[in-house]
Amino acid sequence: MTPESITTLAQQALWVTFLVALPLLGVALVVGLVVSLIQAATQLNEMTLSFVPKVLAMGLAGVLAGPWMLHVMMDFTIRLFQSIPHLLNGG
Repeated sequence: MTPESITTLAQQALWVTFLVALPLLGVALVVGLVVSLIQAATQLNEMTLSFVPKVLAMGLAGVLAGPWMLHVMMDFTIRLFQSIPHLLNGG
């Protein structure tokens, strides 16, 4: 394995990690912002009020985006396993 192939592999792994985490983190960000605006407008500062909607929204996002996230991870894993002979032969 050459340093270039290791760097490329690490870059692809980080990109897949970013893509898989993006739907859940994006939903948590949007829901947290909306709940914070509602809390600021109503002056309700209850911690459970911000936690429960985020958990529910992230669960729903996980159910809806789960198949796509699984497909992205499986595609990366299959490409990784298929490239093992190429990586071992020196790139």
